[in-house]
Amino acid sequence: MKIGLIGAGRMGRPILDRLAAAGHATKVLVRQPEAREAALAAELDFATTIVDTVREADIVFCVVLNDAQVREVCLGPRGAIAAMKPGAVLVQHTTSDPETAQLLGVAAAERGVHVLDAALSGGPHDIAAARLTLWVGGDAALLDELRPVLAAYAEPILFVGPLGNGQKVKLVNNALFVSQVGLAVEAVRLAGALGIDEAAILAALQHGSGASRGLAVVASGGSVAALAPRIGALMAKDVATVRAVAQNAGVDLGVIGTVLASDTVGRDVLGG
Repeated sequence: MKIGLIGAGRMGRPILDRLAAAGHATKVLVRQPEAREAALAAELDFATTIVDTVREADIVFCVVLNDAQVREVCLGPRGAIAAMKPGAVLVQHTTSDPETAQLLGVAAAERGVHVLDAALSGGPHDIAAARLTLWVGGDAALLDELRPVLAAYAEPILFVGPLGNGQKVKLVNNALFVSQVGLAVEAVRLAGALGIDEAAILAALQHGSGASRGLAVVASGGSVAALAPRIGALMAKDVATVRAVAQNAGVDLGVIGTVLASDTVGRDVLGG
Protein backbone atom coordinates (compact mmCIF):
# COMPACT_ATOMS: atom_id res chain seq x y z
CA MET A 1 0.00 0.00 0.00
CA LYS A 2 0.97 3.64 -0.49
CA ILE A 3 0.59 5.36 2.86
CA GLY A 4 0.31 9.06 3.71
CA LEU A 5 0.60 10.14 7.33
CA ILE A 6 -0.34 13.47 8.87
CA GLY A 7 0.89 13.92 12.43
CA ALA A 8 4.24 12.20 13.01
CA GLY A 9 4.35 12.93 16.74
CA ARG A 10 4.28 10.78 19.86
CA MET A 11 1.86 8.24 18.34
CA GLY A 12 2.09 8.96 14.63
CA ARG A 13 5.81 8.37 14.21
CA PRO A 14 5.85 4.84 15.71
CA ILE A 15 2.80 3.99 13.59
CA LEU A 16 4.70 5.20 10.53
CA ASP A 17 7.70 3.09 11.50
CA ARG A 18 5.59 -0.05 11.92
CA LEU A 19 3.86 0.47 8.57
CA ALA A 20 7.20 1.00 6.82
CA ALA A 21 8.62 -2.11 8.47
CA ALA A 22 5.63 -4.06 7.14
CA GLY A 23 6.65 -3.13 3.62
CA HIS A 24 4.29 -0.26 2.85
CA ALA A 25 5.51 2.82 0.97
CA THR A 26 5.14 5.67 3.45
CA LYS A 27 5.14 9.44 3.05
CA VAL A 28 4.82 11.81 6.00
CA LEU A 29 3.79 15.46 6.20
CA VAL A 30 6.67 17.60 7.50
CA ARG A 31 6.11 21.36 7.65
CA GLN A 32 8.58 22.77 10.18
CA PRO A 33 12.25 23.29 9.17
CA GLU A 34 13.59 21.40 12.20
CA ALA A 35 11.25 18.50 11.47
CA ARG A 36 12.50 18.38 7.89
CA GLU A 37 16.06 18.04 9.09
CA ALA A 38 15.01 15.16 11.34
CA ALA A 39 13.12 13.51 8.47
CA LEU A 40 16.15 13.79 6.22
CA ALA A 41 18.39 12.34 8.91
CA ALA A 42 15.97 9.42 9.33
CA GLU A 43 15.77 8.95 5.54
CA LEU A 44 11.99 9.35 5.56
CA ASP A 45 10.03 10.06 2.40
CA PHE A 46 8.24 13.31 3.25
CA ALA A 47 6.25 16.15 1.74
CA THR A 48 5.81 19.72 2.90
CA THR A 49 2.11 20.09 1.97
CA ILE A 50 -0.98 18.05 2.74
CA VAL A 51 -1.76 17.71 -0.95
CA ASP A 52 1.63 16.22 -1.79
CA THR A 53 1.42 13.90 1.22
CA VAL A 54 -1.91 12.32 0.33
CA ARG A 55 -2.55 12.65 -3.41
CA GLU A 56 -1.12 9.22 -4.34
CA ALA A 57 -1.90 7.42 -1.09
CA ASP A 58 -4.16 4.40 -0.86
CA ILE A 59 -4.56 5.06 2.88
CA VAL A 60 -4.08 8.32 4.76
CA PHE A 61 -3.57 8.24 8.53
CA CYS A 62 -4.50 11.27 10.63
CA VAL A 63 -2.75 11.28 14.04
CA VAL A 64 -2.81 14.94 15.07
CA LEU A 65 -3.36 16.50 18.50
CA ASN A 66 -7.01 17.48 18.78
CA ASP A 67 -10.39 17.94 17.11
CA ALA A 68 -9.58 21.38 15.73
CA GLN A 69 -6.49 20.03 14.00
CA VAL A 70 -8.45 17.10 12.54
CA ARG A 71 -10.86 19.53 10.90
CA GLU A 72 -8.02 21.77 9.76
CA VAL A 73 -5.98 19.07 8.04
CA CYS A 74 -8.83 16.93 6.71
CA LEU A 75 -11.56 19.32 5.61
CA GLY A 76 -11.74 22.28 3.23
CA PRO A 77 -10.26 22.89 -0.22
CA ARG A 78 -6.69 22.38 1.03
CA GLY A 79 -7.49 19.49 3.32
CA ALA A 80 -6.61 15.84 2.90
CA ILE A 81 -10.03 14.64 1.72
CA ALA A 82 -10.13 17.15 -1.14
CA ALA A 83 -6.72 15.94 -2.34
CA MET A 84 -7.18 12.19 -1.93
CA LYS A 85 -7.81 9.99 -4.94
CA PRO A 86 -11.20 8.28 -5.32
CA GLY A 87 -11.30 4.95 -3.50
CA ALA A 88 -8.63 5.94 -0.97
CA VAL A 89 -9.29 5.57 2.76
CA LEU A 90 -8.80 8.09 5.56
CA VAL A 91 -8.04 6.41 8.91
CA GLN A 92 -8.68 9.02 11.62
CA HIS A 93 -6.95 8.13 14.91
CA THR A 94 -7.11 11.44 16.81
CA THR A 95 -9.37 11.71 19.87
CA SER A 96 -12.08 14.12 18.76
CA ASP A 97 -15.78 14.96 18.74
CA PRO A 98 -17.88 12.12 17.25
CA GLU A 99 -19.60 14.71 15.07
CA THR A 100 -16.27 15.39 13.38
CA ALA A 101 -16.10 11.77 12.23
CA GLN A 102 -19.54 12.18 10.68
CA LEU A 103 -18.49 15.42 8.97
CA LEU A 104 -15.47 13.63 7.52
CA GLY A 105 -17.76 10.90 6.22
CA VAL A 106 -20.01 13.38 4.42
CA ALA A 107 -17.09 15.24 2.86
CA ALA A 108 -15.42 11.98 1.85
CA ALA A 109 -18.54 10.59 0.20
CA GLU A 110 -18.68 13.62 -2.08
CA ARG A 111 -15.16 12.78 -3.28
CA GLY A 112 -15.56 9.01 -3.54
CA VAL A 113 -13.25 8.62 -0.54
CA HIS A 114 -13.82 6.40 2.51
CA VAL A 115 -13.35 7.08 6.22
CA LEU A 116 -12.70 4.87 9.23
CA ASP A 117 -13.17 6.45 12.66
CA ALA A 118 -10.38 4.49 14.36
CA ALA A 119 -10.06 5.67 17.96
CA LEU A 120 -7.09 4.18 19.77
CA SER A 121 -6.06 3.17 23.27
CA GLY A 122 -2.48 2.64 24.36
CA GLY A 123 0.89 4.29 23.95
CA PRO A 124 4.01 4.17 21.79
CA HIS A 125 5.17 1.00 23.56
CA ASP A 126 1.92 -0.72 22.51
CA ILE A 127 2.46 0.35 18.89
CA ALA A 128 6.00 -1.06 18.97
CA ALA A 129 4.60 -4.36 20.24
CA ALA A 130 1.71 -4.34 17.70
CA ARG A 131 -0.87 -4.39 20.51
CA LEU A 132 -2.51 -0.97 20.24
CA THR A 133 -6.28 -1.22 20.76
CA LEU A 134 -8.48 0.22 18.00
CA TRP A 135 -12.21 0.93 18.29
CA VAL A 136 -13.36 1.44 14.74
CA GLY A 137 -16.53 3.08 13.45
CA GLY A 138 -17.50 3.04 9.79
CA ASP A 139 -18.05 0.29 7.26
CA ALA A 140 -17.38 -3.21 8.63
CA ALA A 141 -16.45 -4.63 5.22
CA LEU A 142 -13.95 -1.83 4.62
CA LEU A 143 -12.40 -2.47 8.03
CA ASP A 144 -12.00 -6.14 7.17
CA GLU A 145 -10.12 -5.16 3.99
CA LEU A 146 -7.75 -2.97 5.97
CA ARG A 147 -7.18 -5.29 8.93
CA PRO A 148 -3.89 -6.67 7.53
CA VAL A 149 -2.53 -3.12 7.30
CA LEU A 150 -3.74 -2.04 10.74
CA ALA A 151 -2.41 -5.27 12.24
CA ALA A 152 1.11 -3.95 11.67
CA TYR A 153 0.66 -2.00 14.90
CA ALA A 154 -2.73 -2.85 16.44
CA GLU A 155 -4.47 -5.77 18.16
CA PRO A 156 -7.30 -6.03 19.02
CA ILE A 157 -9.09 -4.18 16.23
CA LEU A 158 -12.73 -3.92 17.28
CA PHE A 159 -15.63 -2.84 15.07
CA VAL A 160 -18.06 -0.72 17.12
CA GLY A 161 -20.65 0.54 14.62
CA PRO A 162 -21.11 3.61 12.40
CA LEU A 163 -18.83 6.62 12.04
CA GLY A 164 -18.56 8.44 15.35
CA ASN A 165 -18.90 5.34 17.51
CA GLY A 166 -15.16 4.84 17.65
CA GLN A 167 -14.77 8.25 19.25
CA LYS A 168 -17.74 7.67 21.56
CA VAL A 169 -16.19 4.46 22.89
CA LYS A 170 -12.85 6.23 23.34
CA LEU A 171 -14.44 9.09 25.27
CA VAL A 172 -16.34 6.72 27.59
CA ASN A 173 -13.15 4.72 28.09
CA ASN A 174 -11.09 7.81 28.94
CA ALA A 175 -13.73 9.15 31.32
CA LEU A 176 -13.77 5.81 33.13
CA PHE A 177 -9.98 5.56 33.18
CA VAL A 178 -9.42 9.03 34.66
CA SER A 179 -12.15 8.32 37.21
CA GLN A 180 -10.41 5.09 38.18
CA VAL A 181 -7.12 6.93 38.57
CA GLY A 182 -8.84 9.50 40.78
CA LEU A 183 -10.39 6.77 42.91
CA ALA A 184 -7.00 5.08 43.25
CA VAL A 185 -5.56 8.37 44.52
CA GLU A 186 -8.39 8.56 47.05
CA ALA A 187 -7.64 4.99 48.12
CA VAL A 188 -4.05 5.99 48.84
CA ARG A 189 -5.30 8.95 50.89
CA LEU A 190 -7.67 6.70 52.84
CA ALA A 191 -4.92 4.17 53.49
CA GLY A 192 -2.62 6.91 54.73
CA ALA A 193 -5.29 8.13 57.13
CA LEU A 194 -5.45 4.57 58.46
CA GLY A 195 -1.69 4.50 58.95
CA ILE A 196 -0.68 2.49 55.86
CA ASP A 197 2.41 3.52 53.87
CA GLU A 198 1.77 4.70 50.28
CA ALA A 199 4.16 2.21 48.67
CA ALA A 200 2.67 -0.61 50.71
CA ILE A 201 -0.95 0.11 49.74
CA LEU A 202 -0.10 0.57 46.07
CA ALA A 203 1.65 -2.80 46.01
CA ALA A 204 -1.05 -4.59 47.99
CA LEU A 205 -4.14 -3.37 46.11
CA GLN A 206 -2.84 -4.63 42.78
CA HIS A 207 -3.48 -8.17 44.04
CA GLY A 208 -7.02 -7.57 45.23
CA SER A 209 -10.48 -7.07 43.77
CA GLY A 210 -9.88 -3.30 43.82
CA ALA A 211 -7.18 -3.57 41.17
CA SER A 212 -7.63 -1.55 37.96
CA ARG A 213 -5.66 -0.09 35.08
CA GLY A 214 -5.93 3.26 36.84
CA LEU A 215 -4.40 1.86 40.01
CA ALA A 216 -1.60 0.25 37.99
CA VAL A 217 -0.76 3.64 36.43
CA VAL A 218 -0.52 5.26 39.86
CA ALA A 219 1.61 2.40 41.16
CA SER A 220 3.93 2.38 38.15
CA GLY A 221 5.00 5.94 38.95
CA GLY A 222 5.78 5.04 42.54
CA SER A 223 3.64 7.75 44.16
CA VAL A 224 0.62 10.01 43.76
CA ALA A 225 2.96 13.02 43.55
CA ALA A 226 4.49 11.67 40.35
CA LEU A 227 1.14 11.18 38.62
CA ALA A 228 0.14 14.58 37.23
CA PRO A 229 3.55 15.37 35.69
CA ARG A 230 3.38 12.04 33.83
CA ILE A 231 -0.17 11.98 32.48
CA GLY A 232 -1.83 15.24 33.47
CA ALA A 233 -1.60 17.16 30.21
CA LEU A 234 -2.72 14.22 28.08
CA MET A 235 -5.62 13.32 30.35
CA ALA A 236 -6.72 16.95 30.73
CA LYS A 237 -7.16 17.19 26.96
CA ASP A 238 -9.30 14.05 26.88
CA VAL A 239 -11.39 15.06 29.90
CA ALA A 240 -12.09 18.45 28.28
CA THR A 241 -13.26 16.63 25.14
CA VAL A 242 -15.50 14.31 27.18
CA ARG A 243 -17.11 17.25 28.95
CA ALA A 244 -17.66 19.22 25.74
CA VAL A 245 -19.17 16.27 23.86
CA ALA A 246 -21.45 15.39 26.78
CA GLN A 247 -22.60 19.00 27.12
CA ASN A 248 -23.29 19.35 23.39
CA ALA A 249 -25.25 16.08 23.41
CA GLY A 250 -27.16 16.96 26.58
CA VAL A 251 -25.80 13.84 28.30
CA ASP A 252 -25.38 13.61 32.08
CA LEU A 253 -21.98 12.19 33.06
CA GLY A 254 -23.47 11.03 36.34
CA VAL A 255 -21.16 9.63 39.01
CA ILE A 256 -18.27 9.66 36.53
CA GLY A 257 -18.82 13.39 36.12
CA THR A 258 -18.75 13.86 39.88
CA VAL A 259 -15.40 12.08 40.13
CA LEU A 260 -13.96 14.01 37.18
CA ALA A 261 -15.02 17.30 38.79
CA SER A 262 -13.47 16.42 42.16
CA ASP A 263 -10.55 18.30 43.67
CA THR A 264 -8.62 15.01 43.74
CA VAL A 265 -8.79 14.56 39.97
CA GLY A 266 -8.18 18.22 39.22
CA ARG A 267 -5.17 18.49 41.51
CA ASP A 268 -3.53 15.07 41.62
CA VAL A 269 -4.43 13.60 38.22
CA LEU A 270 -4.78 16.53 35.83
CA GLY A 271 -2.38 18.83 37.65
CA GLY A 272 -4.78 21.78 37.63
